[in-house]
Amino acid sequence: MTVSDVARRLPAIADLRDLCRSLAVLDAILSPDWESRYYSFNAGWADGAEMASMRNGSGDEYAIVFSAAGAYVRGFDHEAPMSPYGNDGEPWPGVIDDVPEVFKPFVEEPAFTDEDGVPVVTACLWHEVTDDRWRHGAIDFPSDHADPDGATGLFPLLVDRSPEAYQRFAEDYYEVSVDLEAVRDVYAWRPLDQELVSSLNAEVTLADLAQDISEIGYPQAH
Repeated sequence: MTVSDVARRLPAIADLRDLCRSLAVLDAILSPDWESRYYSFNAGWADGAEMASMRNGSGDEYAIVFSAAGAYVRGFDHEAPMSPYGNDGEPWPGVIDDVPEVFKPFVEEPAFTDEDGVPVVTACLWHEVTDDRWRHGAIDFPSDHADPDGATGLFPLLVDRSPEAYQRFAEDYYEVSVDLEAVRDVYAWRPLDQELVSSLNAEVTLADLAQDISEIGYPQAH
């Protein structure tokens, strides 16, 4: 899978935003320690912008910025042949060359570049609010690699949006049993209450999650 396949399979911006917030809430419940989480979401990341993020703890990551202009996706697989660090310290040709002007600030965002200002990216997509589909650059992918830009490992839960896919991921990553019905509830945006939280992690309370819920922007039962 490459960014081309991801572009065909990503949902609409609003649906992707909801999915990212669901992933972040599930991870917040399963992993009270923020540093150990895989998926996060910050509804107040910047003025007028929200950010969904993934960090796998091994150097691979993505960031999705949601703004009034649309959505911008940056993925980085540190072992991908299209890494800037295997290409003379420059992003692979085509990956970010065609990014629309409205998203250029995110290409150059210090959080998404290294100490030399090089964009840390192997896969990039974007969707302006006026677009009818997700877009990416014109890229000549390396032909001798099954996952040249890292898309397969970076975006699996964004292209397979089934609760079962999250359950498999979480049970493997967090090494715990994960209640599938609870995952379905969070994917369906059921407001969080203690019963739902406890079905995923009996050691976590709603009060424990207050800051996370606020930062993510997920609904809470009253």
